[in-house]
Amino acid sequence: MCRGFVTLQQTCLERAKQIKVKFGTLLQRPGDDSTKNVISPPKKSKGCLETLPKHKRPPKEEVTQWGKALDNVLINSYGLATFRDFLSSEFSEENIEFWLACEEYKSTKDPGKMAAKAKRICQDFLQTGAKWEVNIDHFTKDKTLRNIAQLTPMTFDLAQRQVFALMEKDSYGRFLKSNQYQEIIK
Repeated sequence: MCRGFVTLQQTCLERAKQIKVKFGTLLQRPGDDSTKNVISPPKKSKGCLETLPKHKRPPKEEVTQWGKALDNVLINSYGLATFRDFLSSEFSEENIEFWLACEEYKSTKDPGKMAAKAKRICQDFLQTGAKWEVNIDHFTKDKTLRNIAQLTPMTFDLAQRQVFALMEKDSYGRFLKSNQYQEIIK
């Protein structure tokens, strides 16, 4: 019973830290030096398709495929921009930003650049209290941080899969019901 209380207390403290970080981000002044070298959030939209990047609007058949799997959304530049905009409106854009950072990391061949990107991913997304800290379990976080000792293209795979599963389970269903998606599919 005591162990359960301690676990619950730790969970509450971690959530409180996350909320504090998010509020702290909102309270920062423009030009504050502490915001440098951090991935900037995607531009907020008014829920209007006009605010999306100037990607060619896909045909209805392709947009219909988005409803079958999150992968279909992410491989399409317009779909990715739309999903990113949706996550931003839900204040959960750290998930897609982390997933994209991992994809970029995997495509890096130069070991020096790979190390710099790995360090940035850890600072921006994995460290406790990071501005864009992703919600992954402690086992995954510890294993991923241990993987940093010997960098490979698969260093962040476990964490990336967990974040993808979270987006797929949580945000993707709401995205399909959202005005953003419904406007496009019409």
